[in-house]
Amino acid sequence: MSTEEGVKAKITAIESIIGTDAGDRGMKALVVPGDLYKAAVTLTSLQPNSNVIILSGFPCCVDKVPPTETDGPPGAISIARTALALGHKATLVTDECNQTVFHAAASCLPTLNFEIFPADKDMTESDENRMKVLVNDRCDLIISCERAGPAKDGVCYTMRGINMNEKGLIAPIHKLVDIARETRPNVKYIAIGDGGNELGMGKVIEKIRHNDKIKNGDKIGAVTVSDYLIASSVSNWGGYALSAACAVIQNDRFKHLDNGKENNNDWVDKLVPVEDEEVQLLKRCVDKGCRDGVTGTMEMTVDGMSLETSLECLRRIRQAAMKVP
Repeated sequence: MSTEEGVKAKITAIESIIGTDAGDRGMKALVVPGDLYKAAVTLTSLQPNSNVIILSGFPCCVDKVPPTETDGPPGAISIARTALALGHKATLVTDECNQTVFHAAASCLPTLNFEIFPADKDMTESDENRMKVLVNDRCDLIISCERAGPAKDGVCYTMRGINMNEKGLIAPIHKLVDIARETRPNVKYIAIGDGGNELGMGKVIEKIRHNDKIKNGDKIGAVTVSDYLIASSVSNWGGYALSAACAVIQNDRFKHLDNGKENNNDWVDKLVPVEDEEVQLLKRCVDKGCRDGVTGTMEMTVDGMSLETSLECLRRIRQAAMKVP
């Protein structure tokens, strides 16, 4: 097996781990084979000291304060950690209603920048200009992880079909992708999602609309198209997977040796979080009022699945990335 084939095999194994449809929500049909590899190549091929913009925040707990769910912050922080460790600048963009949770999640990354935008109805000309400056001056790659995306009617919906714009929760940060498409066409856009209503899922919109397991798929399906789509049983797992895929590529490039054997741990440990870190991160989020987006309870579960389920997935992703061919 050639080196490139070995890298692709590892990343394909990681793609399989996150694509099992653990929540039985129909996401397996949304997987685009090979896009995890392409996304990782894109992130690891940026010029030194590039600017990575990370979009996240899904305020689906609409009647709670904050309305933020536990799926999103861990994945977004894993991606930010990876971008920073690769030598880039990273900026996390979210809504005002989500900022308390995301700031708590990011306390482990003191060099991570933030841009916070108000709900659509409260956007000012200054906010609109701030978006343009962010894209034109500080953006070489856009990555979204569990970010609410507008459907065909321009509204962001929960999986239950609740209008989050109407609740005054959604900042129009999808416009950052639109601005980049208009003014910076060479800027790639990577999206991570698990239900079909996340930004970037427009790449597989017809599969969302005709998926028997996605209720109201035609109504809630997000129409913005990503260059590379990482569909995952849980979006956080997609964030871990992107970090791990980047580690696989970096280990192959640098060929770190330890007593004559390739050391497959170096970049995995740099880029991919470990279990204890994720437990502490989730605890910080829940302490700030973050909730499980499926059950609505303020606890360290994600999409109705136990903490151990997520930790087991992280464990398997790390093992796949470190596996010697």
